Amino acid sequence: MDGSLGGHGRPGSELDEAVLGALFSESPIGLHVLDTQLRLVRFNTAARFVRVFALEEALGRHPREWAGDFYTGAYEATLLEVLDTGVPALDVEVRGHLSPDAPEIVLSVSCFRLEDTAGGVLGLATAVVDITERQRARARLTLLERASGRIGTTLDIFRTAQEFADEMVPALGDAVVVEVLDSVLRGEVSAPGTVMEYGALRCTGRRSVLPEAERSLPSIGEAIGLSAATPFAQSLSDLRPRAVPYLSSDADWLAREPVRGRRMVEAGAHSLLVLPLAARGSVVGVAHCYRARTAHPFDDGELALAAELADRVALCLDNARLYTRERSAARILQLSLRPARVAGHAAVETAYSYCPLGAGGDWFDVIPLSGARVALVAGDTAGRGLRAAATMGEVRAAISALAVLDLGPDEVLERLHALVTRLRGERPQLRDIDDDEPQNTTCLYVVYSPITRRCSVASAGHPPPVLALPDGTTEYAVVPTGPPLGRGLAKYGTAEFELAEGSTLLLSNTAMLRAVSEDPEEQLARISDALLPADRPLQEICDEVLYKLTPEHVENDAVLLLARTRALGPDQVGSWTVTNHPAAVSEARARVERQLASWGLERHSFTTTLVVSELVTNAVRYSDGPIEVRLILEGPVLVCEVTDDSSTAPHLRHAEEVDEGGRGLYLTWQVSRRWGTRPEPRGKTIWAEISLSDED
Repeated sequence: MDGSLGGHGRPGSELDEAVLGALFSESPIGLHVLDTQLRLVRFNTAARFVRVFALEEALGRHPREWAGDFYTGAYEATLLEVLDTGVPALDVEVRGHLSPDAPEIVLSVSCFRLEDTAGGVLGLATAVVDITERQRARARLTLLERASGRIGTTLDIFRTAQEFADEMVPALGDAVVVEVLDSVLRGEVSAPGTVMEYGALRCTGRRSVLPEAERSLPSIGEAIGLSAATPFAQSLSDLRPRAVPYLSSDADWLAREPVRGRRMVEAGAHSLLVLPLAARGSVVGVAHCYRARTAHPFDDGELALAAELADRVALCLDNARLYTRERSAARILQLSLRPARVAGHAAVETAYSYCPLGAGGDWFDVIPLSGARVALVAGDTAGRGLRAAATMGEVRAAISALAVLDLGPDEVLERLHALVTRLRGERPQLRDIDDDEPQNTTCLYVVYSPITRRCSVASAGHPPPVLALPDGTTEYAVVPTGPPLGRGLAKYGTAEFELAEGSTLLLSNTAMLRAVSEDPEEQLARISDALLPADRPLQEICDEVLYKLTPEHVENDAVLLLARTRALGPDQVGSWTVTNHPAAVSEARARVERQLASWGLERHSFTTTLVVSELVTNAVRYSDGPIEVRLILEGPVLVCEVTDDSSTAPHLRHAEEVDEGGRGLYLTWQVSRRWGTRPEPRGKTIWAEISLSDED
């Protein structure tokens, strides 16, 4: 010893003796003194309490004789290096086991060389501290932090359960199974209760590092009943985690659990943890973890760690349950708001595919219009859940109401824009938090007339329709695109073009096209390939387009509407122009009778001529220019149209008995299935539909 005591004494003084005495009798750190041959020559009192070393008969012996499997090659190399170089080694971790089935113990060993006053080497001194609990606490904290970032990355129950299983194995156990109540998978909750109230649990996650145990685990999706008087039933009843340190094949409860217990014991499991999964006062399921390859059983610290992880995954599973419930409700709402069926129409042949996979607000519609025309609509509302589905229902209902007014596509979208703007203003608490990612509502409105074969299209932020022409060419229609509904200035334009009979219009939701590619040319190429050959049934073509455009991993709704155009020829349409004179009424009646005779519909002459007479009389009274009369044979319906140059819309009156007039539209309303007016570039058209079926 040198004079490092700062002049308070000299070698052999009382202070030196006090320091040495404290090191060997009072220090809490174990101290071993080794000679140059690494033989133990002295140890202090604290070293006796480091239970991994048997020091009673260790004096004069090499560490390999008394340190057991803690004395590894690395440990010996460290001692020899310090002895040779004199450079101290600090906090060297040494690991070992007291017995083959005991948990691992971790020691921190620091070593420095002992020298005499002349610099001669006398031996080594090693300080030993048991840091097992510190290492375990650090490992638990690391596992908790890692699991917090890896569990619950999605709102899928099966994915979340599997993430939990992946974190548990092999960090805590050799095999783990996660089971969730069937009611939770349906979005429902279950309060803690008796075993018989729960019903089946379904395996949603599993993991094993043991090939022999892998075959004993239940498969994903397998339903397993729950029996009373077992650790699993007890944990679900009182929501307390349980450890079964030693699994015995002759335990009584194993006979009631052939899947959860018996098969695992037969696979070599010797220790069990049962972890109830509960969150927000409701039961989610149960997880059970086994050890087979790991020799020592689960201890209380590992039970506490596993229980904390189980609480975290239970909350994530309950979040997924809530999402599933809302998504299911949104799906039910969305499906209830879609067209129940698309009726046949004289203007187009239609086929559709409607797959609300993402529970969003995507929709389509086919709306009959006056004059044998038809409106084809497609749109979507960004976002998912009840809000998106409800918005879709509001917009679809509004479009159906506006379509009856027979307005132009651009005017329909302008009025719809005003309505959506007002609805957004009524719910300020639901406005988008981030205006950079608005919850847009888009709409595409197409009107097709089979008489003129003209198509009118307007778009509110929605992709244009794809046109597949009879000659095999495919192209996007050139349509001016206005802002999404409820955003920006309502400025929409209408594109008009003529379509050959047999052309196909393809309307879809935005997400379906973007799932193919962001490049319109690539989208068009994929669509063109799916549409050929064009002589197949339209529904078969629609299905083929859906199969080829839908990605492998679907996250959004898929809405697809195909319409193959038809044309009404002279054998289905009769039209005349009569002068604006009282005699025009009789002339119109005569022409109508001849047209009905050519169609073989003489038995409907009285009703039809009555309607045409009243409409022409009304036109003669309130207009000045020529009057156009048109009959359209549309399946089981005969449409009568009278067009004049007056923009004044007629109103239905209920004339009194003493009134001499005012009964024209009333009579038309009584004998017609429905009637209405629509604006024209010159004046207006009054139309009425007469049913040709005896059932109406």
